[in-house]
Amino acid sequence: MMGAMSGITLAQAQAQLDAYLAAETAILSGQEYVIANRRMRRADLSAIQDGIKLWNERVQALTLSSQGRSRSRIISPYEG
Repeated sequence: MMGAMSGITLAQAQAQLDAYLAAETAILSGQEYVIANRRMRRADLSAIQDGIKLWNERVQALTLSSQGRSRSRIISPYEG
């Protein structure tokens, strides 16, 4: 997954996640929202929620990466 994120910083990913969360809140309260010159309405709620999932995963992966940990690690007592 990290290969698809090359060049994206944790701050950029967090900003995108924040934008999608704000859009979801606005749409759920009956308002429209604009992300990257695209006007979102209630009908676009599933697209917004897909964006939230995507950017949340990227934020989590980048956070783990910045802490020097990967999402999964195999440890074998038999390595030698």
